[in-house]
Amino acid sequence: MSITILQSVWWSLFFLTLLRFCAVVGVTVHVLLTRLNSSAAVGWIGICWFSPLLGACLYCLFGINRVRRRAIRLMSGEHAERHPFPEYFTHKVEGRWEGLENMGEKITGRQLLKGNSTRLYYGGSETYPQMLQGIARAEKSVLMASYIFRGDEEGELFVSALVAAHKAGVKVRILIDGVGSGYFNSRIRKSLKKHGIPCERFLHSFLLWKTPFVNLRNHRKLLIIDGKEAFVGGINIGSENLESFYSKKKCVADTHFHVQGPIARQLVEVFERDWAFTTKEHLRGLDFYPEIDFKGDVPMRVITSGPDTDLEKLEYILLQAISSAHKKIMIMTPYFLPDSRLITALGLASLRGTKVDIFFPEKSNHRFLDFARDSGIFPLLQAGCRVWRVPAPFNHSKLMVVDSLWNCIGSANWDSRSLRLNFEVNLEIYSGELAVDLENYMYHFAVQPFTLEDLKKRPILLQLRDSACRLLSPYL
Repeated sequence: MSITILQSVWWSLFFLTLLRFCAVVGVTVHVLLTRLNSSAAVGWIGICWFSPLLGACLYCLFGINRVRRRAIRLMSGEHAERHPFPEYFTHKVEGRWEGLENMGEKITGRQLLKGNSTRLYYGGSETYPQMLQGIARAEKSVLMASYIFRGDEEGELFVSALVAAHKAGVKVRILIDGVGSGYFNSRIRKSLKKHGIPCERFLHSFLLWKTPFVNLRNHRKLLIIDGKEAFVGGINIGSENLESFYSKKKCVADTHFHVQGPIARQLVEVFERDWAFTTKEHLRGLDFYPEIDFKGDVPMRVITSGPDTDLEKLEYILLQAISSAHKKIMIMTPYFLPDSRLITALGLASLRGTKVDIFFPEKSNHRFLDFARDSGIFPLLQAGCRVWRVPAPFNHSKLMVVDSLWNCIGSANWDSRSLRLNFEVNLEIYSGELAVDLENYMYHFAVQPFTLEDLKKRPILLQLRDSACRLLSPYL
């Protein structure tokens, strides 16, 4: 009897050891073949060797980029079709910007399009009435994506406008984020569904095996009218964006943009890809892709980023834009936690004589991010970059201007989450007129710079706190 028990124990231990060995080898091989980031690769391999079974389970849940695989399948099928633009819509840049333009086309797979117009709006008080008017004048289609779509007073105004458009025969499609617009309960989705309007949540599921997707969010903000005009930028849908609703110190300041022309078609393609990813519905026909016309003389291109086939594309373009700068670079972002490559590029730009100004809120709505940010700006201040902390209200704008001509606007922040985990949409815009408007807006906040001395005189406990938070910046 005892021999039988010993044999049973021995075989159990043997199979457990074999299972642990297979788990370690399997994860190690997969990491080595698929992980380009050496730090992440070493981390996953270390976790798996330290605790094989737990490490293998964690890697299967959180380490495998299933979104990328699913996107590749999507793009290899019917959705791989992109609507080509006639040559007379494309714009070629000459001179020192030629390298940036060529790189942008190769990285994004999109042409730089001429014949566009743009208009800048400040805050929800200016933006929302224009968006509501856009929905009201829609004749064929309304496509809307928002990270946050609140069911408050302002959100209900949008619901009423969308319902009216739907009843008038306009094809309406609404895509909200599965976490940002309510993970457990989305009032907006219920309200729109009640009126028969298609409204879906991006990467939303209560299933345990889909929990890894909770960390991958659709941060895009889009409103596209009849495939001809669009609103894009940083503003979500909620009353906190109105000065009239909250006190001036507690509201959210932001910027948003209205664009018209061929660029609207590129934005429709972005929405269609997200919609098909979520619903498998194909958006086809003239209602979504009408004939395109010139609406101005501004060259633009869409830049998308995300953990799918667009991984790191925006960051590469930002790096090239920084290296192309001769005179000045201006950046405004609510969260400033770039990786070492961007920090090095900005520092080198400053050292070669380019004036670099960086604006971020004195206090954001995520204090943990503020702590991590303050620890990371030391090399920038050392290199001579100027840092400006914007006082309340919390400014949520995402802006970049290079040499008073090249502009980058949209939904992406300067942090690892936006550049690697979130699905974002930005526009690169070659416009001196827009650049002047954005520069003047940012210079308005250039009152008191945050200096190297200010950083050094922080108490040692605060320095330790900030440095500890900085270690977690890739995961924030």
